[in-house]
Amino acid sequence: MQTNFTPAQLADPALATAEAVIRKCVHCGFCTATCPTYVLLGDELDSPRGRIYLIKDMLENERAPTAEVVKHVDRCLSCLACMTTCPSGVNYMHLVDHARAYIDQRYQRPWSERLWRALLAMILPHPARFRLALRLAALGRPFAGLLGRATVFKPLVAMLALAPRHVPAAPSAAPSPARARKGRVAILKGCAEPVLRPEIRAATIRLLNRCGYDVTFAPDEACCGALVHHMGKEEAALAAARRNVDAWLREMDGDGLDAIIITASGCGTTIKDYGHLLRADPAYADKAARVSTLARDISEFLAAIDLPPVEPGKALTVAYHAACSLQHGQKVTDAPRQLLARAGFQVKVPAESHLCCGSAGTYNILQPELASQLGDRKAANLARLQPDVIATGNIGCAMQIGARAEVPVVHLVELLDWATGGPRPARLASSS
Repeated sequence: MQTNFTPAQLADPALATAEAVIRKCVHCGFCTATCPTYVLLGDELDSPRGRIYLIKDMLENERAPTAEVVKHVDRCLSCLACMTTCPSGVNYMHLVDHARAYIDQRYQRPWSERLWRALLAMILPHPARFRLALRLAALGRPFAGLLGRATVFKPLVAMLALAPRHVPAAPSAAPSPARARKGRVAILKGCAEPVLRPEIRAATIRLLNRCGYDVTFAPDEACCGALVHHMGKEEAALAAARRNVDAWLREMDGDGLDAIIITASGCGTTIKDYGHLLRADPAYADKAARVSTLARDISEFLAAIDLPPVEPGKALTVAYHAACSLQHGQKVTDAPRQLLARAGFQVKVPAESHLCCGSAGTYNILQPELASQLGDRKAANLARLQPDVIATGNIGCAMQIGARAEVPVVHLVELLDWATGGPRPARLASSS
């Protein structure tokens, strides 16, 4: 795609990166077939190609973002299916992230949008606050029908619908040494996952210990920054990345790390991109790149090591839902399915497995109508497989699909832990 940025504009490293991405687009339109919003709406401006045109015009002419442009950029899920499809290697992720930061700095959203976005940024990255908010949801749930009549409260109604009826206790799983030590790894503590599904961390620690790996947590590590990054809050995202880089480097340079293990694939995509995110920071660019090279999705790590012997009798049919952040963002596609098959499960993959379930971080809160359509579509495709259980590798997907599925939805590490000597996943036990 031809661009007309001035030399002065291209002196800005972020804008130069955006321009390089735009120039790679050849207008082929392959991305439209795999873009969830284009599939639903059929609007060119709700396709990656259409958004690239809008972003190019906005950046090139240094225009103030209009409500129309913001609407179409906001509708993007950042599922990155377009990047899997694109034959030209367009890094749409970096372009849309830059556009969101540009919009956040230059566009005055309606007060209600500013309120919900500020609340999400203030609550979700902090487990204690998030746990309290979920408990308070019980007070608002009876009024959801009334609140839903007003457009301004739609994000709140979406939050109430997603909030679990029972909030688990704070996770007690602590760092743990292996009996026969092969290495040492750090697990990302995470934000939403330990509040919603603490059993995922517990299963991960058990399995890694059984594989011979000491498990630790970096004491000062916190939210990876993905949530605020995708809302365009660039400074907050950079601060989160710097904090975590420092925290993990202390572990790497101390007792050493073989990997930084991530069980929420949405976080993994961002952490693996820390090198790019902090590329313009001379104090952190090299350190961030070093940390990014150690980041591994749990399935990616397990596929590269020897697993304990599989115990017989776990022959369930598992419908595997590939999280977009894992299959498109990190290009980890085969490992999860192969691990489940090696563990003795019959693995099935649904139709339209490339399409997003609609979770996408805070998307199912800020864009509830589109997210609901995608969630229903994904749940229906999974149900056609008639599985005993649905497995995924991302907490957002588990919550989005779990609200619609008639069978349990678990993290694949829970099944692998069970198959190699761990306890039966609680959600499976309660459904039998």
